[in-house]
Amino acid sequence: MLWLSDGARRTDSGSRKQECGIGVAEYGMRNAECRVRGRNRRSLAGFTLLELLVVIAIIATLAAVVAPAVFRNVGDAKVNAAKSQIEIFGLALDQYRIDNDTYPGTGQGLAALRTMPVTGELPRNWRGPYLRRTVPPDPWGRPWLYVSPGVENPTSYDLWTLGRDGKTGGEGEDADLTSWGGAVGGRP
Repeated sequence: MLWLSDGARRTDSGSRKQECGIGVAEYGMRNAECRVRGRNRRSLAGFTLLELLVVIAIIATLAAVVAPAVFRNVGDAKVNAAKSQIEIFGLALDQYRIDNDTYPGTGQGLAALRTMPVTGELPRNWRGPYLRRTVPPDPWGRPWLYVSPGVENPTSYDLWTLGRDGKTGGEGEDADLTSWGGAVGGRP
């Protein structure tokens, strides 16, 4: 038996035949036609509807199990970022007070940590900027709430954010985060 370069073979009798997997195609038939008529027909047809539905069901089940954990982690990350920012602002505000004997006034706000205030009680010895970058909004995109002197801390300041919902109270990601660690009370 001799094998030719096109996949055909010559038997001892000299006739040429080409194998298709099941049975034998006649000489001259192209490989693609041979495959469609033979056992390879299913592999060319693609996936069945049932196979696609099973894969979609598996993906949907995984998404239903994994998605809540992922979104909970995103919410936790924002809460942790807000707590960290309150601590960083607290350090900068304390440094401002050391240099100027007072905290920035409510009208001056947290911007006084970045640029020298020109309104309200002017600082005596401003050595800023006390922050390397401009004051970012809270993790939910709203401005930080700042009062000095504070209601909760009359000798210093009150700094807080109202959480994801933007309303006082709440739990989890909707909870208020404050510099004094307590509830916001009767504020906006």
